[in-house]
Amino acid sequence: MEKSTLSVQNLKKIIGKKEIIKGLNFELKEGEVFGFLGPNGAGKTTTIRMLVGLIKPTSGKIEICGYNIESHFYEAMRNLGCIVENPELYPYLSGYDNLLHFARMLDGIGKERIKEVTELVGLTERIHDKVKTYSLGMRQRLGIAQALLGKPKVLILDEPTNGLDPAGIREMRQFIRFLAEKEGLSVLVSSHLLSEIQLLCDRVAIISKGSIIRTDTVEQLLSNREQMVWRVEPLEKGKEILANVTIIEVEGDGLIRTEYDKYRAAEWNKQLVDAGVHVLEMNRKFPVLEDLFLELTGGDTID
Repeated sequence: MEKSTLSVQNLKKIIGKKEIIKGLNFELKEGEVFGFLGPNGAGKTTTIRMLVGLIKPTSGKIEICGYNIESHFYEAMRNLGCIVENPELYPYLSGYDNLLHFARMLDGIGKERIKEVTELVGLTERIHDKVKTYSLGMRQRLGIAQALLGKPKVLILDEPTNGLDPAGIREMRQFIRFLAEKEGLSVLVSSHLLSEIQLLCDRVAIISKGSIIRTDTVEQLLSNREQMVWRVEPLEKGKEILANVTIIEVEGDGLIRTEYDKYRAAEWNKQLVDAGVHVLEMNRKFPVLEDLFLELTGGDTID
């Protein structure tokens, strides 16, 4: 049975008279990457700040590796590493001196651990260069090295690919997967890049207006959402034929969407052709998290 490393139970936050977070429940398992998605004002950042101990919950329980952050704050935080927004680094110090500075704040973390995390994030050749000479991707990796100094079991990354170019995003994705699969970390990732979350995460929680509206594996969230897109002439006759055999959805530009069934699609195509309808396009549309997200949140934009 997979071990739970982060558990959130009935988490609430009231600011003034407004309930910002409305009873969240979710947990992270050992060695998984968990995506946390929410549109503007959904409560994603407020939740993350409660998880890392920056603000107190109004009610509810947060446990990290079995330690309640309210009653055993120090023990809980020893098992947590995080980067909230951008990593805070000293640009005029070297990467090594940055890590040394942060290591001094932790018990029992010496130069050997600095060497380990430097190798882990792939910065061995540049670790003695000043941080101001680092690319954005290198700074992100140094920030993660800092977060890993204390050997945490849970790593929380807020927008880890923000500002990175496509190559940097791919590199960060591979690195986060490595931390989960090879190092056994539980990684919670918030991101506005839905396509990236789809490629990166094992499970996803979608939060809207302070409530989690769906939590599941990416595979389950997108199952049964594959579609076939048709462009036919004449449109009305094509719609009539397809509507008789399956559920259809017509878009403004004259495209018809149906479910995808590789055997029945060939049959439907034959029916259209036999009825004198020209099939101009017939495309299989793969499901994407973005479509589900917009559907579940009513078209809200993501932060």
